[in-house]
Amino acid sequence: MKRIDVHYGGALYSIGEESFEDFAAQVSAALEAGHGWIVVNDGEGAPRPAHLLISPGVPIALIPIPDESSPEPEDAADGHFIP
Repeated sequence: MKRIDVHYGGALYSIGEESFEDFAAQVSAALEAGHGWIVVNDGEGAPRPAHLLISPGVPIALIPIPDESSPEPEDAADGHFIP
């Protein structure tokens, strides 16, 4: 996986060098605890850490961006993502 895009509060952030499953588990753990912070990258180019507060009712979207060299998941063409 190339990176994970994170849409939060109308802004786009990203995560690199981490699996989708591990990062989604961090978000889930923060929600289960009632709230928690996750660290993502802000901006293009040199990474700048951004700390996002995860809490119930705050929308967040995680979008896995595959490597161009990675094979596409078999069901991607029908709109289903298979990690």
